[in-house]
Amino acid sequence: MKIIGAGMGRTGTKSLQLALQELGFDPCYHMSEVPQHAGHIDLWYAALQGALIDWETLLGQYQATVDFPGCLFYRDLMARYPDAKVLLSVRDPERWYESTYETIYQMTNIVPHWFRILFPPMGKLYKLVNRSIWQGLFKGQFADRQRAIQAFVAWNEQVQRDVPAEKLLVYNVKEGWEPLCAFLDVPVPNKPFPHVNDRTEMLQRIRVIRIIGVLAPALAGALLLGGALALKRLSMRGLTVR
Repeated sequence: MKIIGAGMGRTGTKSLQLALQELGFDPCYHMSEVPQHAGHIDLWYAALQGALIDWETLLGQYQATVDFPGCLFYRDLMARYPDAKVLLSVRDPERWYESTYETIYQMTNIVPHWFRILFPPMGKLYKLVNRSIWQGLFKGQFADRQRAIQAFVAWNEQVQRDVPAEKLLVYNVKEGWEPLCAFLDVPVPNKPFPHVNDRTEMLQRIRVIRIIGVLAPALAGALLLGGALALKRLSMRGLTVR
C-alpha cells in the first residue's frame, strides 16, 4: 500500500481512483470494489467492531485506497503501512452534502427491507454502510444538514492533525494532475484528468429502486390474490361435482 485515501466519499473519489491507476498505483481500492469480492463485507464489518484485521488479506493486492470504507481506517492503515502517503480529498462542504444526500444516502435508505432479505449480499452491504457511515460516522444525524457538514469539516481537520504534514496532501480533484503528481513524485500524464460524474447514474439507480419498491409488493399482492381466487374456484368446483 503506497497511498492511503482519508477523504470521505463524494469528494471526487471515483475520479481520483482512475487518476491514481493512470499514474501507476493500480489497482486502487474504492467502495465499488467491496461487493465484487467475496468476504470483504464481513472483513470490513469485523474491523468496525474492533476485530484485528489482517490488512494484507484484505488490501494486499492494492497499491492505493480511496473512498469508504477505507478512509474510516486511515489510522490503522498508516500503522500497517508506515511508508505510505496520505491523500485527503476535499470538496466544498455545502456541495458535498447536497451530492451525498441526493445519492448514497437516498440509495441506502430506500432499499426495501424485503429486498435485503431476498438478496443477502445486498443486505450485508446495507448493514455495513449503515453501521459504518450513517450510524457510525454521522451518529444517525446525517439528515440534519448542519450537523452532517460539521462532521465533514471536523473529519478533515482531524486527518490534518493526525498525519504529518510531509506525508499529507489535501487535494481537490478540480486542481488536476499537477499537485497530485508533485506529491507522488511521478510525471504528469499527457492527457486530461479523469472526471467521472456518477451522480446521474446513481440518480437513475435510485429511480429504479423506488419503482421496484412500489411495483414488487403490488405484483406480489396481485399474485397472492389471484392464487386465492383460483383456489376458491377449484374448491367451489369440487363442491359442485359432489
